[in-house]
Order: sequence, then structure tokens, then C-alpha cells
Amino acid sequence: MARDLGAWLRELGQRVITSEDSEQDKLNKTLAIFACGLMGFAAMLWLAIYWAMGIKFSATVPLTYLAVSAGSLALYLWKRNFELFRFVQVSLFLFVPFIMQWSIGSYVSSSGVMLWALLAPVGVMIFQGPRESMPWFFAYIVMTGLSGFFDYYLSEGTQQGVNMQTIAVFFALNFAAMSTIVYLLISYFVRQRDRLQENLDAQNKLLKEEQEKSERLLLNILPGPIAERLKLHQATIADGFADVTVMFADIIDFTRLSEEMPPTFMVTLLNEVFSQFDLLAEKHGLEKIKTIGDAYMVAGGLDVHHHREAHREAARDYSRAICDLALDMRDYMATLSGTRRARLQIHVGIGTGPVVAGVIGMKKFIYDLWGDTVNIASRVTSEAGPGTILVDAPTYRRVRNDFEFEPPRVLNVKGKGEMMAYPLIGRRAQDAAPGADKG
Repeated sequence: MARDLGAWLRELGQRVITSEDSEQDKLNKTLAIFACGLMGFAAMLWLAIYWAMGIKFSATVPLTYLAVSAGSLALYLWKRNFELFRFVQVSLFLFVPFIMQWSIGSYVSSSGVMLWALLAPVGVMIFQGPRESMPWFFAYIVMTGLSGFFDYYLSEGTQQGVNMQTIAVFFALNFAAMSTIVYLLISYFVRQRDRLQENLDAQNKLLKEEQEKSERLLLNILPGPIAERLKLHQATIADGFADVTVMFADIIDFTRLSEEMPPTFMVTLLNEVFSQFDLLAEKHGLEKIKTIGDAYMVAGGLDVHHHREAHREAARDYSRAICDLALDMRDYMATLSGTRRARLQIHVGIGTGPVVAGVIGMKKFIYDLWGDTVNIASRVTSEAGPGTILVDAPTYRRVRNDFEFEPPRVLNVKGKGEMMAYPLIGRRAQDAAPGADKG
């Protein structure tokens, strides 16, 4: 029996509040049902008191109110027309107290029962807002004025047999009950509003955390300025740079090593290596472009837009940072080789010149570089031996005072013919101190 009653109440609750309702709609509906219940309880109490006192005519008013209120609630549960239910309830709140007062007599003989009508504009203000409550408050003032006019000219004192002691008791009951109901409604509204605000704050916090995650994810994929432009719904992002230093770093014989390793170990190792490369690139202020299998691509100068003299010094800075990064990566791989019991080495190629940069794709998009400079860096990498860092002539001319190089090699590069490449050995003596790592 109790289980059936619980199921019936749950089904009834689902008819009052649906899953499609917003939080504000749920609050308004709950408040309306709550106010309806409070007023129904008060009407039954007044009905019992009037019947006990033998005032039969006045008792028909709260009885009629109960019947109409219950009927509107049943209609709402059937049709789910909340606007009609709310209008009927507010109308009852407004007119029934005045009808009760007129049926009893004057302000005094009815013990100020018309004060209950104030629930109408107050309720509309809570349910809908201040603007919607103004017509109801105006109607309340007009009916209050009419009651005062009739009392002034037609007052009959205690014609209905209500003595002053009873009037005093009803004054206390009316004011106490009315104040209690208003307090309970506003208290319930404030508690629910605070609960909704807490939920909203929690959702905003979660949204902010998700936005921060999205920001970090986007910045892991794209350079910061490009990510900002993409967020501004810029459809095509393409830039030309007159001077950029590009570096490729490939792991030697990684294909052969991957055949000798379990897949999990291979992926873990590659992730460890590239994660360290990421940290080193960030340390030197350079932009990781992408990884291609076991190749790692970095660039410097993509965020430099200065006047000619300032740009020349900045170009020297990011070209030197690329060379510092290459040396740090080679040193790291040498350390890793001993700990992993696998002969891991890289060969590195560096080129400097103009590039075109942009974002391609609609899904899983990437930021990439194109141009002769990229091709040169890639081909120079292929010509470099294990543990060797080769730079092209423009890069060499820019950083030769900061680093030591072996004599140049003449490379026969497909599509380019012969070109000079310079093996980078290390930093010059004055730059070998820890301070030389600044990028």
C-alpha cells in the first residue's frame, strides 16, 4: 500500500514539474503549489471557526474558495496549463478576502480580513516579477479604496452578530496568519533562490574549469596568437614570415627499434622523449609545430614583428635559441640512451628563411609551415649523421659568433643541387656557462 502511494505521489510530482522545465519554472511552480496549500489550510481554519461561531453566510466564502482552488489544481494536473492555474489562484487571493469582508460587514467587524488580498501582488512579484505585479497591486489599492468608501457611508458596525472581543481575536489571527504566510513564502523563495544560485555558481565554476581545459588543449595544439584568432571565428588563418628558423629532429633507426620493442614500451618511450623536447622548447621560448612519427619540428620567429633593426637582433636571438635547443636535445638523448639500454640518437637539421604558416583542416586541424626553408631543414636533417646537428648557411652566418662549427660540408640536395651545411659542435667557451642557455 505504501509502495503504491509512493509511486502515485511520484507520478503526481512528475505532472506538476516536468523534465523540460527550467530551474526558474520549477521554482515558480513549487511556490504556486506551496501558496495554494497554505491558503487552503488557512481557509479550512477560518471555515471551522466561522461554523463554530454560527456565522453561516460568511462560511460559504471560504468553502467556495476551497472548491474553486481545488478545481483549478485538478485542472492543472490534468491539462498542465500552469498559466491558467496561476491566474486562477492569484485571482482568488485578490478577490476572496474582499468578498469575505463585504459579507461580514466593515473593516472593523471583519477584523481586516482584506489584508489577505495583499498576497496577490506579492505572489505575482515572486512568481513573475515586479512589472507583472503592478496591475494586481493597482487592483488591490482600488478595491481597498472601494471598501473604505462603502465603510464610510454604509457601515453598520456589528450587524452580523460579531462582538468586539471576537473582532479583536480575528484581528490578531488575520495579521498573525497573513504575516506567517508571507514570511513562509518569501523564506521559501529566498532559500530556493540561494540554492539555485549555489547550483549556478557551481555550474559556472565547472564551466570555467572546462573553458580552462579547452584553453590549455587549444594552446597545446596551436600557438597562443593563432588560438586567439581562431576563437574570434577567423575562418582562414594564413601568414607569411620573411624570416623564421626551422628545426627538424629525427630519432635514428626508430623504425627498427620499434620492431624490437613491445608496442606499449615504444609509445611510452616516444612520449617520454617528446615530452622532454616540449619542456626544452618551452624553456627556450620556441614554438613546437608538430610531430611526424619519430620526427619533431620546432620553429622560432613566428611571433616576431619588429622594425628592421630590432628584428635583426630578435632574429639572432631565436636562431641562437634553436641551436641551444638542438644541443640540449642531443645531450638529453645521450643521457636517455644509457638509462634505456637502447642506442637512441637523433640527427638534426636547421634552416632559416621565409615560410608560409597557417591552420589547415576543419576537424583535427593543425598549425603547419610550408616553403623552401622547411624543405631545406628537412633535407639537411636527412644528410646529418647520428648525433649530428647540421645548419644551413643563413643560420650559420647568424650564429657563428656564438657557437663552434666543424668545417662546412657540401651537400647534394635533391631539387636544390649543391648547398653548404655546417655541423654544429657546441657553444663557444664564453657561452658554455649556465647563463648561455637563455633563449
